[in-house]
Amino acid sequence: MSFWSGKRVLVTGHTGFKGSWLSLWLTRLGADVAGLALAPDTEPALFDQLGLADRLDHRIGDIREAATVAERVAQVQPDVVFHLAAQPLVLASYDDPLLTWDTNVMGTAHVLQALRDLSRPCAAVMITTDKVYENREWVHPYREEDRLGGHDPYSASKAGSELVIASWRKSFLAGHPVRVISARAGNVIGGGDWAANRILPDLARALGQGAALRLRNPAARRPWQHVLEPLSGYLRLAEAAYRGEVLADSYNFGPEPADVHPARALVETALSHWPGTWEDASDPAAPHEAGLLSLGIERARADLGYVPRWGFADSVRHSMEWYRDVAGGASPLDITAAQIAAFGAP
Repeated sequence: MSFWSGKRVLVTGHTGFKGSWLSLWLTRLGADVAGLALAPDTEPALFDQLGLADRLDHRIGDIREAATVAERVAQVQPDVVFHLAAQPLVLASYDDPLLTWDTNVMGTAHVLQALRDLSRPCAAVMITTDKVYENREWVHPYREEDRLGGHDPYSASKAGSELVIASWRKSFLAGHPVRVISARAGNVIGGGDWAANRILPDLARALGQGAALRLRNPAARRPWQHVLEPLSGYLRLAEAAYRGEVLADSYNFGPEPADVHPARALVETALSHWPGTWEDASDPAAPHEAGLLSLGIERARADLGYVPRWGFADSVRHSMEWYRDVAGGASPLDITAAQIAAFGAP
């Protein structure tokens, strides 16, 4: 905790689901947090539920605008940057592929270009996704050195952002006081995610309305993890990078292999904590989504001492308790803060 006390931290995408959890955690660690993001695009939004606009240096801005990003980085003069701002949804990327590429690739380039103007030490953790890998439906987990790719516009754009990160690192940031590392994680669950076309948010909405969840891909297997798991990895990675430790260029963060489960198991486990029903809404004509995907975390385990703490059952339980209790009138801030405390230090 002493490392984060007084550190100037810029979080792009701080109004989103992961950004809100991360921003609250950083404030509780004593960091001086500044944000740059679009306004929340869901109703409700975790950012608003936590009252974060009054807890950090909040600024609305679009990372597709290079001047806006440059101004914000120059203003904050960060010790640490967490770049989370993105168009994060696979199905939305089919609807608007150009916006997805513009945000995820050029937005990342704008952040990296702005960091070039810093003349002080800074650790920049660029968050991408598990979907950056060329998915061959392998049984074994993907490792950081495996080939990048992507079928849908979201996945491909995130693979593109990895290439941008590598290019700026080699071309402009070698020997620079800014140190840039990418972090790959995905399929996070947790209370306060209200995005469309995600399983637990869709389930929470259905339960609140007394309706059945329509599950579009029950057999898809994913490395489900509570949102605090990868965030703890990002925090560890940023601290190690800032301290100048010898690190690789990219890291995977995910659960243990035994915690990779099909979507059906996720829903059935969730319903054990908040009873309801679901139905198979598989559509053979639906846009392509990966069937099997998992990440190897051996590098993070070896270099950072990263070990997942909440297994599948605990991750689902904490997530559904959040949704259920908030629906019952509990304070989102109190529940979120209590879960951060229960998880422990990064």
